Amino acid sequence: MKIVVLVKQVPDSGADRTLRTDDNTVDRASANNVINEMDEYAIEEALRIREANAGSEVTLLTMGPDRATESIRKALSMGPDKAVHVVDDALHGSDALGTSAVLAAALRQLEPDLVICGAEATDARGQVLPHMLAERLGVAALTGARKLTVEGSTLTAERQTEEGYEVVRAATPAIVSVWDTINEPRYPSFKGIMEAKKKPVSSLALGDLGIDAASVGAAGAYSAVVEHSKRPARAGGVKVTDNGDGGSQLVEFLATEKFV
Repeated sequence: MKIVVLVKQVPDSGADRTLRTDDNTVDRASANNVINEMDEYAIEEALRIREANAGSEVTLLTMGPDRATESIRKALSMGPDKAVHVVDDALHGSDALGTSAVLAAALRQLEPDLVICGAEATDARGQVLPHMLAERLGVAALTGARKLTVEGSTLTAERQTEEGYEVVRAATPAIVSVWDTINEPRYPSFKGIMEAKKKPVSSLALGDLGIDAASVGAAGAYSAVVEHSKRPARAGGVKVTDNGDGGSQLVEFLATEKFV
């Protein structure tokens, strides 16, 4: 089975994240960039499927600037076989539609049986890319999985919901997105870290994928950040001093805040 895992390099969610002042895109140059946390669970799930199905192969696929290679090597140290990096200056500023078009073109070349990705990226929190990819590729989408079972060409997923879970099935090829409830990602071993340095990482540009540069990037985006400002500092709470009218003050405050 050919498995492709989508991996994204994102700014560390534990640190301050900012937008650039020139084009309102995420300032990745000054950020501490890491593997998108949810993608680690996708990698782990792919490795478990490979271990259970002899002859399977796991390929990482990422789209991003040159510096994304750092995260690719870290992801490879967990155990995937190889990686493909889509890198092109014209991709800067791409929205979800542009990103899905590029990744779909790369997936057509890779021809995987199964594509696994995190349910969301911590920088955008869009949760739309798996659906867009499935639509572009004309395959099934099993999204929000908390459990995945592979039996030959049949996939069975428990889709996490607010009320519990749903059981959904599809045949390969398919797109599966996972939540962090699906497994516990392994830590890279020293051997894995050393082997990751030698694993093949191939690069693809827009020309290799047959995509017009004008259709992606900021110029081809259908959505954009118009303006932004920093989150305001947290204000102090309202203190009610009871001078016999504390109850009235409390009700008035709750009404002002539309709690009652």
